[in-house]
Amino acid sequence: MSLSAVFRGAGRRPALALVSLLSLPSAEALAQAAPADAAPLAPVLVTGSRFAADPSFSPIGATVIDSEQIRASGATDVNQAIRKIGGVYGRQNLSGSADYSLDLRGFGDTSDQNMVILVDGVRLSENEQVPALLSSIPIESVERIEIVRGGNGVLYGSGATGGTIQVITKQAQRNRTRASASATIGSYGYQELRGSLAKGWDNLSLDANISRARADNYRANNASDQSNFSGGLQWADRDGRIGLRIDAARQQSRLAGPLSLAQFEADPRQTVKPNDHASYDLDRYTLFSERRFGNLELAAELAHSEKTAKMYEDYGGGFSNSTELNTRGTQFSPRLRHLMAGGVWSNELVAGLDFAEWTQNDAVSAATASQRSKAVYLQNEVRYRDNARIAFGLRHEDFDQAARDPGYGNSYQQSFGLNAWNLQGSYAPLPLLRLFAKAGQSYRVANVDDSRYTDLPDQPLKPQTSHDTEIGAVIGDAGRKLTVTLFEHRLHNEIMFYPPTFTNVNLDPTRRRGVELALHWKLNQQFTALASFQHVNATFTDGPNAGREVTLVPRNTLTARLNWDSGNGQNADVGLQWVGAQRYGNDFDNSCPSEMPSYTTLDARYAHRFGQWELAIAGSNLTGRDYFSRAYGCRGNIYPDPGRQLRLTARYDF
Repeated sequence: MSLSAVFRGAGRRPALALVSLLSLPSAEALAQAAPADAAPLAPVLVTGSRFAADPSFSPIGATVIDSEQIRASGATDVNQAIRKIGGVYGRQNLSGSADYSLDLRGFGDTSDQNMVILVDGVRLSENEQVPALLSSIPIESVERIEIVRGGNGVLYGSGATGGTIQVITKQAQRNRTRASASATIGSYGYQELRGSLAKGWDNLSLDANISRARADNYRANNASDQSNFSGGLQWADRDGRIGLRIDAARQQSRLAGPLSLAQFEADPRQTVKPNDHASYDLDRYTLFSERRFGNLELAAELAHSEKTAKMYEDYGGGFSNSTELNTRGTQFSPRLRHLMAGGVWSNELVAGLDFAEWTQNDAVSAATASQRSKAVYLQNEVRYRDNARIAFGLRHEDFDQAARDPGYGNSYQQSFGLNAWNLQGSYAPLPLLRLFAKAGQSYRVANVDDSRYTDLPDQPLKPQTSHDTEIGAVIGDAGRKLTVTLFEHRLHNEIMFYPPTFTNVNLDPTRRRGVELALHWKLNQQFTALASFQHVNATFTDGPNAGREVTLVPRNTLTARLNWDSGNGQNADVGLQWVGAQRYGNDFDNSCPSEMPSYTTLDARYAHRFGQWELAIAGSNLTGRDYFSRAYGCRGNIYPDPGRQLRLTARYDF
């Protein structure tokens, strides 16, 4: 049954479907304020089980970044916080904006499509090639970020092979007001204004966040202008909540394009594409609700997004290309959780449905595409004291895809189903040692951009599947902790762009195998050290390229940070990132005589807080290194990364 049928059944009022599903209180009950002594709803912590939970039950092997760490690091957007604190490798995207392409587990150029990003349970990653617009999430609104590396397809479906990143936003505190305003200026004409407000009454709360950032940026023809708004209204009592959230983003970018190696070495700031530009408009509306009935919890989100992406490319000689993609997507995710606790044993059962509709049309070429999906999943976790956890989950998802592209003569329609499963557990034989292991199967469905440009017209790409395994250990406690993980992903029909033919293909079988280290060490009351290291061996395991490396995957990445907090309003943060060599984007047979060179970058921030004011100075790539993290030719087709940048920020908390 499609979402349209669900909506029609509710008399074209989808909000009623959500309300009736969750058996919320009557209108009279909602109109009455809770007793003065009613306990406020606990902070919402949307975790790996897709329900609020105690942080101690975060997903097995997860990295959790809280708001205090974000504030101390000086991260100005969510994408930057994930890279700086979470140690996630990111490469400059093609527009040069703040939304770096994040890479979990070494998926290279398709990393955005092998990772699911969510905000409060609502999926930002959709059926297209565009990276999730994390910069549209106000950094002041973030309560915590959960990074779960490795296959997570049972709960989140297509594209979760590399892992998931979940952003959990703050709630206004009862009968309190919180507000802030900040202004930033920086190198290359950077200017930014941000403001946030959160107000709570007895049961009602609202919040609003707004920002505007403009910059000429490092390269010629790379100016950007982005405005964001995020606001929500919520009613809650001790047993549940219901609310509405609205998010909007407007982004305009000039596109500097690629350079040859000679051009990069002569001047990495230049462009040979002075006329290319793009814009991206996003509006998203989310209705959410949760209700508890003793040991049973019901929850759902109904989210609708509308996006318009325009691009103009000038190839010279009178040849140019324009696109205007209009996209609509709707998600409906009802689910339940039953929690049974007694004595030393507890059991958590989560079951749910995911419905999604997605359509896109190109106003210039008249190309159209659509995808409908419906999924059912179940996951059960058993816990014994705090010593042992074991979980098993299953998911089945059905897809209907259709596309018509008159310009390329490509048209197809297909229906198919896919399955995911996982088995994971952890055991603490000693107070300061926890062992964990995971195994499962995940999948990725070819998106509309993947199947639009293929070798064979009218034949969409096959779904990608992966068998995922990992084992690891957590040594230490919350103050001093080392996490070691060994992982492997065996992929069939991996979906990737193939530069030699300028088409998307299903690759021969591939494998990602490696080790991850993550260290969190509180040296004393003032100093905290963070470090993460990843080694990935990404290779073909069959076919003519068997044994050769997959392109655009650094073999090694290292991130290290040192944070100082004086305790009297001063703090500083220094970070170093080293990225090892990797194959050029078209070097599938590993024949290029050289590789993309390794590079090291240094960033730092100092802030002084006095009263309600905070003044900060921050710098990135402080050594002024000329480097690049994306290149699609053998020593060519290079997209340079930014040089040294400095920024000054003044913030006032009301």
